[in-house]
Amino acid sequence: MPSFLDLGVPAPLAAVLASTGKSEPFPIQRDTLPDALAGRDLLGRGRTGSGKTLAFSLPLVARLTGAKARPQHPRGLVLAPTRELASQIAATIAPLAKAAGLRVTTVFGGVSQRPQEEALRRGVDIVVACPGRLEDLMKQSVVRLDQVEIAVLDEADHMADLGFLPGVTRILAATPADGQRLLFSATLDNGIDKLARRFLANPVSHEVDEASVPVGEMTHRVLLTADGDAKKQLVQDLASGTGRRILFTRTKHHAKKLAKVLTTAGIPAVDLHGNLGQNARERNLAAFSADPADGGVRVLVATDVAARGVHVDDVELVVHVDPPVEHKAYLHRSGRTARAGAAGTVVTVVLPEQRRDVKDLLRKAGITADLEPVSAAIVEELVGERAPHVKPAPKPVPQQGAQKPGGARNAQAGQRAHAPKPHGQRGQQGRTGSGSPQPHQPRTPHAAPHSGTTAEAPARRRRRRSSRPQGTPTAR
Repeated sequence: MPSFLDLGVPAPLAAVLASTGKSEPFPIQRDTLPDALAGRDLLGRGRTGSGKTLAFSLPLVARLTGAKARPQHPRGLVLAPTRELASQIAATIAPLAKAAGLRVTTVFGGVSQRPQEEALRRGVDIVVACPGRLEDLMKQSVVRLDQVEIAVLDEADHMADLGFLPGVTRILAATPADGQRLLFSATLDNGIDKLARRFLANPVSHEVDEASVPVGEMTHRVLLTADGDAKKQLVQDLASGTGRRILFTRTKHHAKKLAKVLTTAGIPAVDLHGNLGQNARERNLAAFSADPADGGVRVLVATDVAARGVHVDDVELVVHVDPPVEHKAYLHRSGRTARAGAAGTVVTVVLPEQRRDVKDLLRKAGITADLEPVSAAIVEELVGERAPHVKPAPKPVPQQGAQKPGGARNAQAGQRAHAPKPHGQRGQQGRTGSGSPQPHQPRTPHAAPHSGTTAEAPARRRRRRSSRPQGTPTAR
């Protein structure tokens, strides 16, 4: 087995890998690194978890070492379909870039644009970006790609699924035609082949055989539940183990709701879906990655936003709470476990009416697994030791007597509205500016203006009224 040094990786970069326990390259790295380090355009095909991030990160950093980028003119570019994947790629590149004296930044939507603008204006060597925000910055002349020496397109098939290929085409067209380009994709359908023909010059193709991907032992189980209530209980049981697990749902609402239900049941969980802002996504991912002893959680409930690019070590169980529609989604979801040689289990929860669709899904995914009726023995086998239940934090209770802003005013208004009125008082009529009662005034068609001061006029009226016998009617 050749080492990274044997494949041509510069010694400083190989030392960084060795410091993190990476001494032997994976098959896709072993196959692609010699050509990529030699400056060849490359088309790599391999599924998620095959180790392709390092397969392009090492040539990227190695090529750019020894020079500095001008402000707003990056020299290296990586395009990724999602914010999560872009962040993870940047995290992989960062220690390598630091060893080479290079600067890295991310560019994607959902967060403020200003820090990205400031980083680009200071000058960065490598930009890891999602197509939408990068195009926005290009149109604003915040960044120019005419100095890009090496461009990488990762998860190209997912780009196509999301409709990003027109933007990707415009971005790659803005890079120098003689630059090096590396394209990685699990498949070559949906226009990826056309993209490769247009932008890759005499590319070397490498396809990693599924059997050579270090997937450890990925076990697939399909559990048939009797009804919706039985499904809810099964999902809660599967979530109660001591190891990390990811539960996939089809909708954002279901992910959010299930995370709350589990937390209330004493199983702390966080959610990850498209409705979360970037800060909330990063906070929840950090909680899932952290040790439970340090305040982390063992359960992540996610939509397909987490099916690509989210790499958290030691995920022992993936549960398809809602089976996906497409077999590609099944494979990408399942790929969150049994990564880099570790073992893992994938469980698909099936209702009776879903049996035919799930059988068809598994056939297209190339997975062989029997439908098993749920039993206590199967649940215990899959869950193993159960984690201690954690009492959810109590919701803050407002103090008695505390009032919301404006409450005092509203209370005073309510007291005035319900207070008994003095005898003879007619609602708001007959109130002076100070709030004291004012007797009814007779109306005359052409009354002459009062003479004297305003303070004297009410006094004269009070004297005239008091001089009338009681019961004398007033004029209407």
